[in-house]
Amino acid sequence: MGIVVDQQLLPVVLVIEDDQEIQALLEDALRDGGLEPAIAGSGEEAVTLLKAFRSKYRALVTDIKLMGRLDGWRVARAAREVDPTFPVVYITGASSADWPVQGVPNSVLLVKPFTPEQLVSTLSELIDAPELEAASPQPRQEASDGCADGAAS
Repeated sequence: MGIVVDQQLLPVVLVIEDDQEIQALLEDALRDGGLEPAIAGSGEEAVTLLKAFRSKYRALVTDIKLMGRLDGWRVARAAREVDPTFPVVYITGASSADWPVQGVPNSVLLVKPFTPEQLVSTLSELIDAPELEAASPQPRQEASDGCADGAAS
């Protein structure tokens, strides 16, 4: 018998990642770490969700290079227009040099590949939720198609 967790009680993190494999890894990492991921398909969708349902989300995790008109930099700026203290984590494989200029203040940048534990620990610190299992998220034991190391890339 498994443990039943009320999803309503978990902090919800809005995630924007257009690579399906990485998106799945992020979802698993967040769930395993005691967070509930909410996936947005584009920067535009994320901004709409943030403006309409700000109180629902506790943090934003966004890739920088996204399909569509809005990149992760612009999505984070829009989130900060809604709430100037909204926690933001950027994830990227190529745009880290732009973070000091493009990133919003008090944000965090994780360079791919990073571990699920790094993501959960970073979010735990940003949203100040000590109840999260940041120290020891449990990776799922599932077969994967070449991403078995558990790191997002």
